[in-house]
Amino acid sequence: MSLLSAALIDGIMYAAWLFLVAVGLTLIYGVMKILNMAHGSLYTIGAYTAVTMVTQWLSTDQSPYGSYLMLILAAVIAGLVLGLVIEYGLLRFFYQEEPVVSLLITYAVFLILEDTVKLVWGVDPYVIAEPYGLLGNVEFGDLFYPTYSFVIVVAAILAGLFLTLFLKYSRQGRILLAVIHDREVSQAMGINVQRYFLLTFIAGATLAALGGALTAPTISVAPGMGVEVIVMAFAVVVIGGLGSLPGAALGAVIVGLVRSFAVHYWPEIELFSIYAVMALVLAVRPKGLFAAAEARKI
Repeated sequence: MSLLSAALIDGIMYAAWLFLVAVGLTLIYGVMKILNMAHGSLYTIGAYTAVTMVTQWLSTDQSPYGSYLMLILAAVIAGLVLGLVIEYGLLRFFYQEEPVVSLLITYAVFLILEDTVKLVWGVDPYVIAEPYGLLGNVEFGDLFYPTYSFVIVVAAILAGLFLTLFLKYSRQGRILLAVIHDREVSQAMGINVQRYFLLTFIAGATLAALGGALTAPTISVAPGMGVEVIVMAFAVVVIGGLGSLPGAALGAVIVGLVRSFAVHYWPEIELFSIYAVMALVLAVRPKGLFAAAEARKI
């Protein structure tokens, strides 16, 4: 029972982290129909920005609990700046092109940002363990978990709830849903589609940066950390259905639990198990479990 409990708890924690990382990717695709290959670099820069701001904060005589605010501010700053630059300065000139063009552009941005990280922060790893250890541990029977891990779970839940409530109940969210369903009709009705694209990309970039910022205290922040993240994020959104918020949540839970049980019971197949589940889902549902219905134009 102890092993089963550990597998379940680890799976839930990993699923929450996966959702936080992948939700920005599925949001951008759902609205803009762009597979953002630069998502992993946005995650990386969010982590590096968090390292910089938390380190500066802890070097002063301020309360160490302020480091949590620095993590959030780092994500907002990184997401706002990079989202604005990438969408306003680059992507908006290619919306009329084939989807593969945007895919190649974001991949090029990914390569540029990866080298930018090395240029700005160097290649040595950074560690900021203070926010991770500051909250202590939580005990579940004979199992102990850092309280900070549950902070990530709460952050993922809040992000999902906020996006769901925003899309369903706010005026701007309903306008965004109209843009998602039919871009041309929305534009004909006077909706500034380009403005919503800009805001969506900034929001997606901020969510990616938030995932990196909240992860930074738990790992060694080093160049290349975004490569694995983008692979796992794609696995989540492909399983759940590209552009689907509930699909991203379900995909994260499936991948998180499968990986956790593989690690605890059969560690040799950890990586294979994730892709096996993805292949199985796609064999039954080629567009994912929660793929949105596509409008037919006649």
